Amino acid sequence: MPIVRNTALALLLSSATLLSVHAQTPLPDTIAAPGEKTVLTLHAEGAQVYECKAGSDGKLAWAFREPIATLLLDGKTVGRHYNGPNWEHIDSSAVVGKAAGNAPGATANDIPWLKLEVTSGRGTGILSGVTTVQRINTSGGKLEGACDEAGSYRNVPYSADYVFLRKG
Repeated sequence: MPIVRNTALALLLSSATLLSVHAQTPLPDTIAAPGEKTVLTLHAEGAQVYECKAGSDGKLAWAFREPIATLLLDGKTVGRHYNGPNWEHIDSSAVVGKAAGNAPGATANDIPWLKLEVTSGRGTGILSGVTTVQRINTSGGKLEGACDEAGSYRNVPYSADYVFLRKG
């Protein structure tokens, strides 16, 4: 039994060390929210939707249209994310944000990390009082370059973590 107990203790300590290292990793200044406290962190799985449009130069190119994602907590669906950008929780609380800062994703295929200021909210659930949303740990979702047919759409899969924060 001592071997099992010691192994369990070693695993617990090493995972606590990994968590504290991850927790201490600073966010880029452009998306940091000093003085705000985390209310909730949700994982998102979905797609970034792009539309083929003529640019100011008249050439067709992919333009971001909207996000469509499921918000997950411990693998269970607890909300959705869509154009606005909007985030809705199953408790009927919701927030709308606008971009206030960004930082590059980890690879050229990853959409940027974002800081979004909440512009409005509704409901009295967990998202009530949220003032900032951070999009971090992005994977995929980026589409750039020329396209062939105006009005055509393309969905690019992505995942990210959304951190909901409140002042004070």
